[in-house]
Amino acid sequence: MNPDAAATAAVEVRNLCKTYPMASSQTARLRQVFSGGGSGGGIRALRDISFTVGRGEAFGIVGANGSGKSTLLQVIAGILRPTSGTVAIHGRLSALLELGSGFSPEFSGRDNVYLNASLLGFSRQETEARFETIHRFSGIGDFIDQPIKTYSTGMVLRLAFAVAAHVDPEILIVDEALSVGDIAFRQRCMRRIHELRAQKATILFVSHEASEVKALCERCMWLQDGEMRLLGEADEVTAQYLESTLRRENARLRGEAAAHSHPPESQAVAAPFEPVAAFAGNHRFGGGEATVTGVELVDGAGTPVRELAPLRPVTLRLRFCANRAETDLLAGFLVRNEKGETLFGTNTARENHPLPAMGPGESGQADFHWVTPALAPGVYTISVAVSKGTPEEFEVCDYVEDALVTRVPDSQNAPRGYFGLRCFGVDIYRYGG
Repeated sequence: MNPDAAATAAVEVRNLCKTYPMASSQTARLRQVFSGGGSGGGIRALRDISFTVGRGEAFGIVGANGSGKSTLLQVIAGILRPTSGTVAIHGRLSALLELGSGFSPEFSGRDNVYLNASLLGFSRQETEARFETIHRFSGIGDFIDQPIKTYSTGMVLRLAFAVAAHVDPEILIVDEALSVGDIAFRQRCMRRIHELRAQKATILFVSHEASEVKALCERCMWLQDGEMRLLGEADEVTAQYLESTLRRENARLRGEAAAHSHPPESQAVAAPFEPVAAFAGNHRFGGGEATVTGVELVDGAGTPVRELAPLRPVTLRLRFCANRAETDLLAGFLVRNEKGETLFGTNTARENHPLPAMGPGESGQADFHWVTPALAPGVYTISVAVSKGTPEEFEVCDYVEDALVTRVPDSQNAPRGYFGLRCFGVDIYRYGG
């Protein structure tokens, strides 16, 4: 092991492969075990994965179901042995992977807290000092002294995360188990993860929510069919992953539509999508049935503005062009902060202002008027899109991520958090003793 690498890296994965043998019987499986696994065929869950996670870094992993994300984390956590390749861990590792993994169903929640903490190297005295914090965070109340087998799925998750996040982990691995929690608990978990992040803990984070990955992680890896498709900055990787996902979904929907219809051979087909030069540097994708041709922020007089003034009216002007006849187009936008978190947005359908039917080559414009909230100072981005369908079921025609970059200037009365509270008055009362 390279001492310099160990000094700066928390996790090192090199040429990692994992293959599950496909044996036809129990005897054959035993023969494979005692022969060392052999070199025959099998299900290749991971193929030649290599990456390094630095100390104190938040590293995201994205990919569709079955892409190998959970297998990779289980190998890193030491639950599974790799078929080939190496994993080096530098620091105390705590993992929240399969729901309740490591819990004994016959033991009480209290006993499982002490058991899991001991497996992570904590003495009983150290666990005792943290127990009330873990218990309070889990929110399971008196059930802490009941057997785990009597817990609901959500209760198991609460206790598992509470233990994993409060045993001073130097490296925390979080799989998609959080997706089964309610919204309040998910928010509590994300706050704790951000606290650990501020304390320079290393985070390996898997989530289906690209916004969560972008908000937490500096770098990200995209797994597809057990192979590393892309490794880089979180914004770049999540954008390309989202583009690929939407392209596959659009192709599936078109295939279903084609299977149920037989258009005349002379019917015009939309030309291949070509990005507009003005947005060439942005992440952009869509089916190409319509194209975003321009976007700007203007004031009441139609003059372009570069900054968002809190509590002042502003208009987002979105221009687009239809590339073929469409009757159900909708246009919309999203405003995000520097962490990539979506703050607000809307579209023409949700505002009950449907776009008119458009023919090939026709252009349109949608002006969205709003009063800017009392946003905290900082940089904000506006992503825009033209889609077809309904707000619930739609296909993206053209999506331009971060089409506009704007800012809210600092001020003496700048709000804390994301928004400033507009308090319309405070009533003070005094009562006699």
